[in-house]
Amino acid sequence: MRYARSHLSLFLPVLALAVLGAALCALLLPAENRAVAEHLVGFPDADAAAHLRRPFVLAALCFLPALAAAAYAMGDTIDRYITRQFLGIFGICFAALLMIWLLLDLGDNVGDFRASENFMATLAWFYASRLPAVLMLLLPYSLLLSLLYCLGKLSSHREIIAIIQSGRGIFRLTLPLVAAGFFFTLFTIGLNYHWAPLAEGNKDRILDEASGRQATEASHVVYRNPAYRRLWVIGAFPANYEQGEPLADVEVTTTDENHQIVSRLSASHARWDRETRRWTFENALIGNFKPGSPPEYDSPQGPLHIDTWPETPWQLIKPGLSAAHLGIPDLNSWLSVNRMYPSSANPAPYLTQWHYRWALPFSCLVTVLLATPLAIHFSRRGPGGGIFLAVVLSAFMLVLSSIVLAVGEAGIIQPVAAAWLPNVVFTLLAVYLYHRRISGRPIYHILRKLIPGGAD
Repeated sequence: MRYARSHLSLFLPVLALAVLGAALCALLLPAENRAVAEHLVGFPDADAAAHLRRPFVLAALCFLPALAAAAYAMGDTIDRYITRQFLGIFGICFAALLMIWLLLDLGDNVGDFRASENFMATLAWFYASRLPAVLMLLLPYSLLLSLLYCLGKLSSHREIIAIIQSGRGIFRLTLPLVAAGFFFTLFTIGLNYHWAPLAEGNKDRILDEASGRQATEASHVVYRNPAYRRLWVIGAFPANYEQGEPLADVEVTTTDENHQIVSRLSASHARWDRETRRWTFENALIGNFKPGSPPEYDSPQGPLHIDTWPETPWQLIKPGLSAAHLGIPDLNSWLSVNRMYPSSANPAPYLTQWHYRWALPFSCLVTVLLATPLAIHFSRRGPGGGIFLAVVLSAFMLVLSSIVLAVGEAGIIQPVAAAWLPNVVFTLLAVYLYHRRISGRPIYHILRKLIPGGAD
């Protein structure tokens, strides 16, 4: 009876988290399905399959805590003990970092919030919408700090030695922490699929709306439609262009098969109607160009309506969107269109960011692999040297990642190398550190070799 009661208590959290995941799915998936449907209406050339996967990825994120709880329940007593120690410290570290980040960010943006009509509602919406991006930012640092403290504490209390003497090796002892890093990696892969890049891209728009400024989604955008030989130049996209707000300072140039200008339409504003798929140009001026003759200009009375142009505002804005603010589905769409119709836009930033969407989440797992052998210590020297080395290596990984990513976006190295090189380098280094720890060779000797005169 006691055995059944203890196992029931382990699996009750799994059931509770599964129910919570189902509730979150019922709350979030209808809105996500509507967002996907609206996006596919506006982007007829979008990667429909990738966008249709968004609700499934969101559902997987909702049920991921239940899956992690099931893995915890299937572990043995020592696994669960180490996991509890780690999660408790992780919660404290994450909450502390989140509070520090909120205070710093609030200090930078409080002026914009005060200018809004509803201070608290704007504040709540701003930080709720940025939550996926904030999680991507803080999770690796929280993992690093919590691992260093948790394993350092267990080492200082000689609990690590006691567990090893029971017959469990270093890697098996730290396997629950590696599993935690794996689950955090899965979680961040889901966030980075679409929602984290989108959240970071919406930051400026929300601040502009809060302070009463004219919020723009993109400006000075050039879109080329090779199929119809039209070149669009748009001065500014309003933030709510999806709700029918007109585009500003629009110029559309049409050429023939010999790349000679046939006509040029200029307008102060252009509006697209979703129901009728009609373009309406205000204050339009049309120039017609014929070989050997001066251009003829015509200014229609009232708005100019065009029903035969298939372009949509979503298509037009695509070249003006920053690659860093696009998720996997939108990057797929951009790269697919660019491959079919090579344009003046440089594909290197978009291809680099596509690979980076998959590579960035693995920084959680790499951080765990890197910090774990450095946080464990057996000698009386204490954990200072290992902690120092872990912090330095993690900082160097962050700097290297930023540098290599910028080099990849500039087209100097291959995009796949720019995205994955830091992970590969520091994973190999983590394997080496694990090997030294498992073989009983002190890691602090590395520091002595790095310091001039330290090896003497």
